[in-house]
Amino acid sequence: MASGFGYTGGRSRCFAFWQDFQKCYAKADLTSECSTQVDDYLECLHHNKEVARAMEIKTQYLTKTVHELEQKRKKVEEKVESGILGLGLLGAEKDEAK
Repeated sequence: MASGFGYTGGRSRCFAFWQDFQKCYAKADLTSECSTQVDDYLECLHHNKEVARAMEIKTQYLTKTVHELEQKRKKVEEKVESGILGLGLLGAEKDEAK
């Protein structure tokens, strides 16, 4: 905790977490007893877990989107083998023969 003051001169956003850690540290015999308070305080400062979760969600979304677009592309390529997408003139002969 650098100064304890926020941008507007009041308490910083993580001051409550810092106080929880200080209370635990003052009462604890071992520093390992306060590991949850330390984790909460560090998460408030740096947002490591939040950023990691957001990146995981973004990765899953992009993977899903790429997969869906790949399926749509394959579906369109199966319908049109000629390369003329809008007219459908060359693919019509094969469809009528079936």
